[in-house]
Amino acid sequence: MTPTQTADFFQNTILNPIPDLLLELSEGTYSQPIAPDKWSPKQIIGHLIDSATNNHARFVKAQMKEDLVFEGYAQVAWVDLQNYAQKDWSALVSFWHHYNLHLCHLISNISEENWSKTREKHSLDTMAWKIRSADEVVTLGYFVLDYIGHLEHHIRQILPDYLLKLTQNPL
Repeated sequence: MTPTQTADFFQNTILNPIPDLLLELSEGTYSQPIAPDKWSPKQIIGHLIDSATNNHARFVKAQMKEDLVFEGYAQVAWVDLQNYAQKDWSALVSFWHHYNLHLCHLISNISEENWSKTREKHSLDTMAWKIRSADEVVTLGYFVLDYIGHLEHHIRQILPDYLLKLTQNPL
């Protein structure tokens, strides 16, 4: 997949249908944890906003350097400190959707060279959703598709009947 194909697929096949599905949920559904000791749908969407925030910076910085080495972040603390559980559901869904639409724009503007350039040095062995060995060569394209897979994984936690569109990372 090219950057433009990925952005189009992400926006039209994944992102655009999801807000309506999320907004159909009742308050009792989106405010309650999905299982004991797990986040509620509000907190999961908050986590996906945090993931978008962190990966936005990573996707930009990756185009200006030779490696894909990035720090992780304290995901649970980010969700707790922002108190997503108390945020308005429709506002969360809207912000999540619009932030990811911006990421589609960013992805579509990644050059083919930056997308497919192989990177020997990376941190995807510790901070990717589907980790890659530290010995393995990776690309920014792989990293972007990993982000999309992570997003769909969490959407499926909220919407168990949601059928994954990105069933495997083609890169």
